[in-house]
Amino acid sequence: MTDSPLILAVPSKGRLQENATAFFARAGLVFTQSRGARDYRGTLAGVPNVEVAFLSASEIVNQLATGAAHLGVTGEDLVREQIADADATVEMLTPLGFGHANVVVAVPQAWIDVRSMADLDEVAADIRARHGYKMRVATKYVNLTRRFFAEHGIADYRIVESLGATEGAPGAGSAELIVDITTTGATLTANALKVLDDGVMLRSEANLVASVRASWSPAARDAATTVLTRIAAEEEARNSREIRAALDPARAAGLAAILQDFGATLPFGEPEGRETVIHCKASTAFEIVAGLQNLGARNISVRAFDYLFGSSNALTERLLRRLG
Repeated sequence: MTDSPLILAVPSKGRLQENATAFFARAGLVFTQSRGARDYRGTLAGVPNVEVAFLSASEIVNQLATGAAHLGVTGEDLVREQIADADATVEMLTPLGFGHANVVVAVPQAWIDVRSMADLDEVAADIRARHGYKMRVATKYVNLTRRFFAEHGIADYRIVESLGATEGAPGAGSAELIVDITTTGATLTANALKVLDDGVMLRSEANLVASVRASWSPAARDAATTVLTRIAAEEEARNSREIRAALDPARAAGLAAILQDFGATLPFGEPEGRETVIHCKASTAFEIVAGLQNLGARNISVRAFDYLFGSSNALTERLLRRLG
């Protein structure tokens, strides 16, 4: 077991695969498939002890839940739906910035007076009184629905598991309302449905997820450290900028105030000459430049990084802390 490799599960097709491939490539982690795109096993170029498994998003969750994969890329909605005690089984290491979608409760637009989850209690009572059966909720998200409805004190309903287009269930008469995932809401609108004001159950996106149940050999831990260090370095670089300026040392007090106001740092310590080097968040770069100009700084330049490695990173620390 000391030499068992890190298993990294990633989506096998579609937009999720494209985005996952691009995400890892930005961190210098390139997938290789010796037999081409039809090969469902691969490696990471230049990174030893890593086996890449190309699977469906749903199967990735199963592999993480059972410990068959160490790391995986999948949607938080699937993790919360398929794993009963997700927080005890996996660690959500970081959101990846793609695959955004919301799991929502949607009702017919014709229900003018129904705007919140609290209103569903009256709807359920009315349906039972008029028709003699429970309010029906069509969904693929059975577990998420049960938990969310329980949190809102709604019990008089039954779930109709949806195998096809969930949004069509109310129109077809097989359910009164739905729980479904949506990106823009356009499909819901086209089916004359509306999201309840407090009906967003989960704001989901693709995440890099670690399995707590996997067998983490020393080789797997070392490989994970390499992968996460690169990912963290690319993310830090993307969100950071370096500012260089010629600044009179006599204005050091003004520089200290700027650094404090914007949480910027002098990565190489106090400038020995007139050149000042500052690292800052990308979102604050222009404000810092304006402050330097007010101090009389000259020859100001701003540049982005490819990678920015620190002595440690939050991703690796989070994983190792969770694994003990």
